[in-house]
Amino acid sequence: MSSVANTITPAAAGRSDGLLARFQRINWGRKTVIGIPYVFLVLFFSLPFLVVLKISVSDPDGVGFKDLIDFTDGTLTLRLKLANYQFLGTDPLYLKTYVSSVMYAAGNALICLFIGYPFAYFMTRARPTMRPILVMLVSLPFWTSYLLRIYAWKGLLDDNGVVNNFLLWAHIIDTPIKMMYTSFSMMIGMVYTYLPFMILPLYGTLVKEDPRLLEAAGDLGTTPWKAFWLITVPLSKAGIIAGTMLVFIPSVGEYVIPELLGGPQTLMIARILWNEYFQNVDWPMASAVAVIMVVLILLPLVLLNRYQNVEGRAEGAAARRGAAA
Repeated sequence: MSSVANTITPAAAGRSDGLLARFQRINWGRKTVIGIPYVFLVLFFSLPFLVVLKISVSDPDGVGFKDLIDFTDGTLTLRLKLANYQFLGTDPLYLKTYVSSVMYAAGNALICLFIGYPFAYFMTRARPTMRPILVMLVSLPFWTSYLLRIYAWKGLLDDNGVVNNFLLWAHIIDTPIKMMYTSFSMMIGMVYTYLPFMILPLYGTLVKEDPRLLEAAGDLGTTPWKAFWLITVPLSKAGIIAGTMLVFIPSVGEYVIPELLGGPQTLMIARILWNEYFQNVDWPMASAVAVIMVVLILLPLVLLNRYQNVEGRAEGAAARRGAAA
């Protein structure tokens, strides 16, 4: 018995030492930094989304919702009510609202890009001592309440607002211009609100650009405009994508701005979602609307992530071939 124990003990001790060595080699700082966002996403996105998904395929029973899985008399039953999703696919109102929300969000992202890119570009060309001040000015609207800033636009664009009163005083117009409760006023509010989310990622990308690249292009005879399109824009692609996503994603589900500045013709999915939850009190239908909205938002993110992974692998392969050569 003692010989057997003496034979097993060193092997067990070797395995224990190997596990201890692997445990010590783990970079716990890196694992913690990566793990915290994952835990946050699971707790505050994945689990609530699963609850909403369950409600969207559940059948109300008066005080709550029936269980999706039932095991009675040896029979396992799975109940999924898909009528809400079928209704969303056949009712033209919902289809029109989804398309309208995506179009408004895409238009907002495009306008913010056209306005924000020149602003971020000239911020990077300013003196280094001025750049922190410019960044602070871009972030300054966040120091005040989001709701107050939207209400301020109502005072500016109303029929008796600041803009119309000034135009009437200057005798530029004879009657007030209808600007409030239109698509124009809603887009003004959305562009104003989300423009910093476009400028800051662009600035963070453009400020890292090596100015010697443009100098080299100029020495080779390239015009400044052509050098901008061939060098600056491609190098700022990461900032363009990040800014576009930061503007587009929350714009799809925007509720406050369409409610306060938009008119009844400005259909947005968040307003339909509010009506289903709090006016019609139809939680399964509202949950189905929310699930489809989340899918619409996540789909471009998945495609973008796949594109970036493919592009990263291609760049890595090209770098390895260059090193080998």
